[in-house]
Amino acid sequence: MIDTERLVHEFLELVQIDSETKNERMIADVLTSKFKLYGLEVTEDDSASRSGHGSGNLIALLPATEGTDAPKLFFTCHMDTVVPGRGVKPVIGEDGWIRSSGDTVLGADDKAGVAALLELIRVLREQEIPHGQIQFVITAGEESGLMGARSMDASLLDADLGFAVDSNGEVGAIAVSAPAQAKITMEVHGKSAHAGVNPEDGISAIQVAGKAISRMKLGRIDKDTTANIGSFSGGGATNVVTDYAKLEAEARSVVQEKVEAQIASMKEALESVCEEFGAKPIFDSRIVYPSFGHTEDSEVVQLAKKAAAQLGLSGRTFQSGGGSDANVFNGFGVPTVNLSVGYENIHTTEEKIGVDDLGKLAGFVLEIVRQSVRG
Repeated sequence: MIDTERLVHEFLELVQIDSETKNERMIADVLTSKFKLYGLEVTEDDSASRSGHGSGNLIALLPATEGTDAPKLFFTCHMDTVVPGRGVKPVIGEDGWIRSSGDTVLGADDKAGVAALLELIRVLREQEIPHGQIQFVITAGEESGLMGARSMDASLLDADLGFAVDSNGEVGAIAVSAPAQAKITMEVHGKSAHAGVNPEDGISAIQVAGKAISRMKLGRIDKDTTANIGSFSGGGATNVVTDYAKLEAEARSVVQEKVEAQIASMKEALESVCEEFGAKPIFDSRIVYPSFGHTEDSEVVQLAKKAAAQLGLSGRTFQSGGGSDANVFNGFGVPTVNLSVGYENIHTTEEKIGVDDLGKLAGFVLEIVRQSVRG
């Protein structure tokens, strides 16, 4: 059913359109034209005014075929790529892998997903396959911290079940949970003094911050939770007791209560050490995106697993260690899982995807639609 040659041709076209994150205008215009060409109603939301990105999110609607009983579905991918993503020159090797020429990323993350969804639309149309209502949400700014999805108006989603097409792993695998992420900024305000003449009159912000870090649980906290200090800055001349230090950190957990507990633990460590030394702490944290988790018997998981089984794919479920737009859309109230795309070495100039995997991916999303039709 899938026209692999057509699919690969379109994928090669898409990856050659420059769309580094925050520069999505060109790819957004191309995709808008494609959705309209295939007969879909497509709109661009106003999220760019809040996200600061080159375009808003694209929301395309494929109405249900008449008389079809099926849940409303939405599929989502992102249109932006990481850097370096300008001037991509894709190469198909004799081994069946598609790579860039080596100077840029390929952009399979996530244009492989976009190409698969465009092929899905064509096949549904051409072969008159019955389907329920399907929304296609193509986000901007995913690579900048899910900015497009986070800036989207949740009321624009009209779906019962959702499928992001943007995870690592073999085609047919399904990410059923992913952690919340908290961004944390910690500051220590000490007291300056001459380091050689009267250091006892100073309060070293660096010393206080270091002591606080030593009291924090970091790295792998438990099977669900991680935390990390990403940067430590402050100070200058060696003859001055430093009066200011700043830490940038994060905490993640697939259990919302655990990420909140980790934040509280890091805050307590900072504040208790500052109190001992007489320094002033400033602690700021925010949940960037929520966690999500679905059980094996969740409707959205069962639908994906049925489709995978029908095609002889693994249907393996797993917990992702990173966030995606799926986190945001679950937070909007639509049960959403993240489907593995089959790409490898993403975010590097060694990124690649197999021609066969592109075909499998398009077939997988098509089969999800077919399996969603009741009776």
